[in-house]
Amino acid sequence: MVIVYGIPNCDTVKKARAWLTEQGVDYRFHDFKKEGVPPERLDAWFRAAGWELLLNRKGTTWRKLDSAAQLAAQDAAGARALMLREASVVKRPVVEWGPGAGAITVGFDAQAWLARVGRG
Repeated sequence: MVIVYGIPNCDTVKKARAWLTEQGVDYRFHDFKKEGVPPERLDAWFRAAGWELLLNRKGTTWRKLDSAAQLAAQDAAGARALMLREASVVKRPVVEWGPGAGAITVGFDAQAWLARVGRG
């Protein structure tokens, strides 16, 4: 089962979910705002993709953080603590493609996703 993690009002998440629906891919949506960032999944994402890729330093939430909070997120432990506290700093969507499908992706790339859904 494909699991899409993100925030429902995020434009990139909206595009990704619409694309999956258009491709006929069944998925479950995990809403960071309602359900939070699952700590055990975050640890797996760190191992698979690296904390640097997962930390969204371009978004509004990051820009609104004070400099001390930004400085505290300059290593894996600090980034992890921030992501658990402020889910909006996780780059979205994070997609778990299921067993044997190549772990996870971070962000939306329709071309790259085609191969994951057997159409590329």
